[in-house]
Amino acid sequence: MATQLAAPAAIQARPRLRSLVDHELPFFFVMAFGISWAFWLASYLTGGPVGIALFLAGGFGPMAAAGYMTVRAGGSLSGWFRSIFRWRVAPRFYVYALGLPLLIWGVINLELALLGQPVDIGLLTARLAPALGAFLVVLTVGGGFEEPGWRGFALPRLQERFTPVRATLVLGVIWGLWHLPIYGLLAPLLITPLAFLYTYLYNKTGSVLLCVLLHASITPANDNLILTREQIHGVTDIVILATVVAAAVAITLLTHGKLGFHGTGP
Repeated sequence: MATQLAAPAAIQARPRLRSLVDHELPFFFVMAFGISWAFWLASYLTGGPVGIALFLAGGFGPMAAAGYMTVRAGGSLSGWFRSIFRWRVAPRFYVYALGLPLLIWGVINLELALLGQPVDIGLLTARLAPALGAFLVVLTVGGGFEEPGWRGFALPRLQERFTPVRATLVLGVIWGLWHLPIYGLLAPLLITPLAFLYTYLYNKTGSVLLCVLLHASITPANDNLILTREQIHGVTDIVILATVVAAAVAITLLTHGKLGFHGTGP
């Protein structure tokens, strides 16, 4: 009798699990936004050292949501963790993660100079220390640990449903919207094309760690390596956006839209 009673419950469990898997991406995105924005609101209301701690904790929202959803959907938590710390990849991808932002923002400075902006190479010496500090903060407790959620969880699942380009566009827009409380309404415009640089790196390496390094390189480059004493923000912002979009288009064309993806896909 016990077996007869247990069987229907087991049968019912499978559809519930299947339903969770089918909807795990929407659940993940809602959780990531909910956790992060709640912490950021608390940070804004609190202020001081506690507010800073709450702000930093908000950056871990996507990672927390990804870990929870991986377990709830019956996935391998250990496999997810392994992808986060996968470091054995070809050296050229470390060069990509650490050097591509320097190249892009070097081009941005050149473009600003050609447009008549007061670019001063001498500022580089003073900006290097803050840039290195920002790199270490993003790498350890800052925005880099968004990546186990965005690239370690969401991107592979989106690429099961969409082509790499469409998956990246979807993730880029959502990633940009997640940043609205930090960067304002223009966040999706810059962040969406940046997503293409991450997709290629993740698809080629399967390493979230390399995406963390790329994140830790892009943030200080954008914040510290625009070598002008006084920025005319309209001009500077347009140049940054145009250059990042050009980089996204270039990597898409050079990979024939595959962005390093080797799976079967849709």
